[in-house]
Amino acid sequence: MKYKIGSFILIFMLVIQQNVFAKVKPAVKEKVMRVDARAAVAIDGKSGAVLYEKNAHSIVPMASTTKIITSLVAINRGKLDEKVVISKSAANIKGSTVGYRAGEQITLRELLYGLMYRSGNDAAIAIAEHIGGTLDNFYIYMNECSRNIGLINSSFNSPHGLDTENHYSTAYDLALATRKAMENEVFREIVGTKEIKKDKYNFTRDYVNINKILLLIPEANGVKTGYTGGAGKCLVSSVRYEDRDIIIVVLNCPNRWNETNEIYQYVKANYSECKDLFKISIPSEKLITSGLLNLPEVSMEVPKEGIDSEIYFIKPKENISKGDYIGFVRIKSKKDGKEIYRKNLYSNRSFKKDSFNDLVS
Repeated sequence: MKYKIGSFILIFMLVIQQNVFAKVKPAVKEKVMRVDARAAVAIDGKSGAVLYEKNAHSIVPMASTTKIITSLVAINRGKLDEKVVISKSAANIKGSTVGYRAGEQITLRELLYGLMYRSGNDAAIAIAEHIGGTLDNFYIYMNECSRNIGLINSSFNSPHGLDTENHYSTAYDLALATRKAMENEVFREIVGTKEIKKDKYNFTRDYVNINKILLLIPEANGVKTGYTGGAGKCLVSSVRYEDRDIIIVVLNCPNRWNETNEIYQYVKANYSECKDLFKISIPSEKLITSGLLNLPEVSMEVPKEGIDSEIYFIKPKENISKGDYIGFVRIKSKKDGKEIYRKNLYSNRSFKKDSFNDLVS
């Protein structure tokens, strides 16, 4: 059974059209479609809806954006105020470093600032050795973490992101990882601040964040830069917009700062917040008052040109029990018909088969 939002004529298929937003100028969209990056994506940090994409699921090296997962593993498995002894292997690692010396004792919290502020490969090795015991064990933790988040096209074989075999991700996976990481207050504090004095947490050093996006976009609140010869210039960003984070990822992007800003400007020009998204999609109040549906209040960024919503209900062969799957709501762009969000529906109470069919028909 299907309810389609198009008009208020109630037949076996109910159609209600909702032209929520006015049209916007297409010029901005044309401009952003030429983003100079091998892969890019922007997602709504609250709903997870994709707002822009270019090769978002292409598997590529991701350089130091790897450290987002390194941070998550450290925060979830470690004790922030525990001291970590810097090993010789950590102190001698190549690439970008904080400059920790072998034998120094640094708290895990401070190492996270060194990792994310300075992109310290020495911090990455120290964290991996401390949390995992060995690097190989830490890679297991990284991949477990990524699978738990839902990253299906990523493999982690390095805590820092230097080019190595079997170490890759996608723009979309990195956006999902960042969305999850930004739920953590410790992570948000680290990636969203420009500097920290050693006195605040009794660190050994002051730290200044090298992420220029925090200076270039006033609303930016993270996240991580990256560069290697194989990955090119990479940037994962979070920008606060309409009470949510817009997560933007650009990989192998020569002008990563400007292209990230272009994507952000595109999102602002083409999307706006829609509150109570699923409640406006319900064609009949009786679907709520009957106790069939108990939809949470959901808001997301939707195209300003408008949205269409469709509700599909199953045709049950037996009685419905509480918690049974009964269909789904689908949100589509009015302009091109592209699906931008979908949510499964489950019955909030038990129903006889005939009563259910009468209710949704």
